[in-house]
Amino acid sequence: MKIKAFIREFEKNVPIRQAEDFDNVGLLCGHPDREISGVLIAHDALETVVDEAIEKNFDLILCFHPIIFSGLKSITGKNYVEKAVLKALENKIAIYAIHTAFDNDYFGVNYKICDVLGLQNQKILMPKQGQLKKLEVYVPSDSAESLKNALFEAGAGNIGFYDECSFSTNGNGTFRPLEGSNPVTGTHNERENAKEVLLSVIFEDYKRHQILFAMRKNHPYEEVAYQLISLDNENQYTGLGRFGDLETEMDEVAFLEFVKEKFGLNIIRHNNLTQKKIKRVGVLGGSGASGIKAAMSAGCDAYLTGDVKYHDFFSAEDKMLLCDIGHFESEQFVVQQLFEILSEKFTTFAVAKTTQKTNPVNYFI
Repeated sequence: MKIKAFIREFEKNVPIRQAEDFDNVGLLCGHPDREISGVLIAHDALETVVDEAIEKNFDLILCFHPIIFSGLKSITGKNYVEKAVLKALENKIAIYAIHTAFDNDYFGVNYKICDVLGLQNQKILMPKQGQLKKLEVYVPSDSAESLKNALFEAGAGNIGFYDECSFSTNGNGTFRPLEGSNPVTGTHNERENAKEVLLSVIFEDYKRHQILFAMRKNHPYEEVAYQLISLDNENQYTGLGRFGDLETEMDEVAFLEFVKEKFGLNIIRHNNLTQKKIKRVGVLGGSGASGIKAAMSAGCDAYLTGDVKYHDFFSAEDKMLLCDIGHFESEQFVVQQLFEILSEKFTTFAVAKTTQKTNPVNYFI
């Protein structure tokens, strides 16, 4: 399998276009036409990870964090980023990063955190906005079903755990073919009346090109009458963070001990204890201070994330237990998640998890 074919299939599970705009995801280096002999999964594509890929004769590193985040003006090996990229290029090893595409994924980083905590009634903490589109297309009645099926096949009409969702309205359409046209029905310069269906489907914006291609390919008319409408609806199945409810509420100290045990932590940084019972818990893997207000609005009693700054601890205003469990620690399950996805989906080449420690943060206890 070529790298570009691997990417195409992998992105059916984790669409890269659901990443945040600021992020640098996708194929960061390497030729997409090269064949894959193995994929090495890592949290960070450091030089030591590239060395391991070389040793195992693997052609692709699938990493969570992008090793190239801001622009590189040179690649001479003068820092840890350039060292990793230079060695990967010299040894024909591709690097592909997913980062916030997996953060935003319904079954991604935060899904696993909630699963480890045993949270029930889970919902996305900060659903994506401005992501949903509606396609309305007019089609002859006798072609409506075949066009609908083609749109479904292209990914339209998928809403959460439902698919093949659409709405149809019957009506009468008119058109007059002019000279130079090649109409399926009708005569030049004469108005034609046709029984048509107004077919409506919703889709995520990143599917736009494939859905419009399927529409044009499977529509009988030479000129297709359609419109795209941007929706203000939140996408309840894509977005940063997550929250849910513990099966049994706990006092704060018991909850902190519970989190330490579940995540294998030696330390948790937290704000003042609120003397409240902990029932609803919000999470956001990585640097998640941006979700504090959303967690409070969702009625969370506790919020777990990483990289909380001094002044961020004040923002919970003693209404919610704010826990900094560490950046890497909150994302520690990612490599195993990706390993499970790849092992199930790809069986024609080797898949392995890195043996290298890539967490740069250490604690003196």
